[in-house]
Amino acid sequence: MNNALIQFKENLQRVRDLSHLINAIGSMTTSAIDLSDLLRSQIVLSVSALDHFIHEYVRLGMLEIQRGVRAPTDAYLRFQIPLRVTHPTTAISSSDWLDDVIRERHSWLSFQHPDKVADAIRLISSEQLWKRVEDKLGIPARDIKTRLSLIVDRRNKIAHEADMDPTNPGIRWPINLNMVNETIDFIERIVQTIFDITI
Repeated sequence: MNNALIQFKENLQRVRDLSHLINAIGSMTTSAIDLSDLLRSQIVLSVSALDHFIHEYVRLGMLEIQRGVRAPTDAYLRFQIPLRVTHPTTAISSSDWLDDVIRERHSWLSFQHPDKVADAIRLISSEQLWKRVEDKLGIPARDIKTRLSLIVDRRNKIAHEADMDPTNPGIRWPINLNMVNETIDFIERIVQTIFDITI
């Protein structure tokens, strides 16, 4: 399961590296060149790194439960398996069938909003996720979930609405490097905390 955290950190470092690109281009050009879309890409990629981490971490955790390394959770025991997997003529090796099912079942899900993240983590841990994150970070769970929801909503505005402000036609929502860095740092803290309390 450490591999999921290692990959997350690599993904997030790539997001951080975009700041160097932004600074380099900014130093070589005038303010007439709008670099704000590079900042927007950092928000999208940060949320993507979170989503990918949860997918991989939960998949690896479920495989550990199957191997008897972790205790099964109620959510794990309710996880639905297609009948084709249990059919005697299915040629799926015993070590790969659950991995294939998890990837198939989760492929169309996104684990970004706090409730979806908690639902996914329940498959591998019985911890009350956001209460434990609150205890670890010293920030009320309500505030953590609200902030994460706002980040995901902003990601959705960028990805699905070109980050346009509907109350001000032709104008995009404001963004700056400080806002982006705070977003990246917050997502990193959330992922590290989830890892620490559920490993």
